[in-house]
Amino acid sequence: MMLRIKRVPTVVSNYQKEEVEEGRVGGCGRNCLNKCCVQGAKFPLYAFKKEKEVPSDKALLGHEDVEPPVPFLDSLLLGEWEDRLQRGLFRYDVTACETKVIPGECGFIAQLNEGRHLKKRPTEFRVDKVLQPFDGSKFNFTKVGQEEVLFQFEASEDGETQFLPSAPLDVDSSPSVVAINVSPIEYGHVLLIPRILECLPQRIDHASFLLALYMASEAGNPYFRLGYNSLGAFATINHLHFQAYYLAVPFPVEKALTRKIAALDNGVNVAELANYPVRGLVFEGGSTMQDLSNAVSDSCICLQDNNIPYNVLISDCGKRIFLFPQCYAEKQALGEVSVELLDTQVNPAVWEISGHMVLKRKKDYEEASEENAWRLLAEVSLSEERFREVSDLIFEAISCSVDDAARSLLDEPNAEPLGVTVFAATCPNTVGGKNDCLVLQ
Repeated sequence: MMLRIKRVPTVVSNYQKEEVEEGRVGGCGRNCLNKCCVQGAKFPLYAFKKEKEVPSDKALLGHEDVEPPVPFLDSLLLGEWEDRLQRGLFRYDVTACETKVIPGECGFIAQLNEGRHLKKRPTEFRVDKVLQPFDGSKFNFTKVGQEEVLFQFEASEDGETQFLPSAPLDVDSSPSVVAINVSPIEYGHVLLIPRILECLPQRIDHASFLLALYMASEAGNPYFRLGYNSLGAFATINHLHFQAYYLAVPFPVEKALTRKIAALDNGVNVAELANYPVRGLVFEGGSTMQDLSNAVSDSCICLQDNNIPYNVLISDCGKRIFLFPQCYAEKQALGEVSVELLDTQVNPAVWEISGHMVLKRKKDYEEASEENAWRLLAEVSLSEERFREVSDLIFEAISCSVDDAARSLLDEPNAEPLGVTVFAATCPNTVGGKNDCLVLQ
């Protein structure tokens, strides 16, 4: 039986029209990234320095303490994002959305984002197939307007960080780009689109995931995070992309207790979330950024190949990564989610799972509570038994064994966490601008 759900698709580009989604093609009549317009296009280029394999904390950051030619987060990414805000390219002003921290131990964050709810008919999405072929007749990121692209993001060819204010888009090399999301969840909400012109489907590969870690590292701020949603876990555009935004408050999942359950030979440690509504794995450590990236990429590829939907949060400047296998869309398709939860129209993707609840109705925002947030997220999680099965698949894929002593303690109701980890990144000064008071406590 084919499983499908109906939901209103999120509009990420001003050119994401009904006729495009329905497969009508023809002359675009605009300045897009497709073959009809891309020749001769120029954008800023940020070329990052690839790491040296040095077994130190600096290696994990991917660069030494050398001033970049332009501050990546403050001046380039957020500066270009604010330029597009001033030019009126967003569908609404996300900086005007009400936001609050919900009282309770977890500190869930609630945002009222009525602008994200479209008066538009729901579209059917297949949720029982994580890997689907790219379909050029549907909306994809080659159809965005060039004004929505902020800059190109590539590895430096000479080993040094470089910035060019205007560089030709090399069509033959299929560059990676950063573009705005015109329906932002938060300040600085962007899309990282690896090798955009290759039209890759929404599936993790080693090179693209490492690129996402480099972006988190270049940002150098733990409040700037990247997220990924697979098909079947609330990705609605089948063109490879990561999302990212800036929010100057720790996410609840970053503060959750963890128990270390496995260690790889290359120094990557794997832990399990404890006392959090969604079961998940946490990866950190490793001699190099590539060690950490490969461990997570192999895990994601394992889930994809086994048709298991999942979400990923890249946290703490790329040094800590959360992996959540999930089943909410499957439950929804099977009619196993309560009408009360469905009426909230909350699609629990990576941001919601991490504790940032994007609410579309004022009633839900005003009545937001830790109990309600926990109840929604608990529906996302795999059962204990299924999570064990999926974890075993992952550990086999990354060739490591689980600490049986740690796992046995997980099953004891009053067990103390073995390796307790909390969000311990040095909290930097918040980025200047309108985001200084996003969260009202």
